[in-house]
Amino acid sequence: MKLVVAIVSNNDLSNVLANTGSEGFFSTRIATAGQFLNDGQTTILFGIEDDKTERLFEILEKSVTKRVVTQKGVNSTLEGSLLKKPVDVEEYGAVAFVIDVDDFRKI
Repeated sequence: MKLVVAIVSNNDLSNVLANTGSEGFFSTRIATAGQFLNDGQTTILFGIEDDKTERLFEILEKSVTKRVVTQKGVNSTLEGSLLKKPVDVEEYGAVAFVIDVDDFRKI
């Protein structure tokens, strides 16, 4: 068994939940905060059988979008630095981690 921890952009969250749910993947959603994605993110936990991992990733890949966002440049102590100028950065719709599960019980 695997635990897939997917950190999903809030922009793509409804697509991910609808598409994974329609394929029979059950999940637990946790509202999270951090600096991973600009527009906010939600962490979704999926407990799945080993042989369903690739199918879940196919669904996730089709359910999220890459986008280009403008981020503020970094502050610098150098005078006249170009580092404060905004830059365009490619942002992914999700990142996922796969963790092996030794034991799983419904209680």
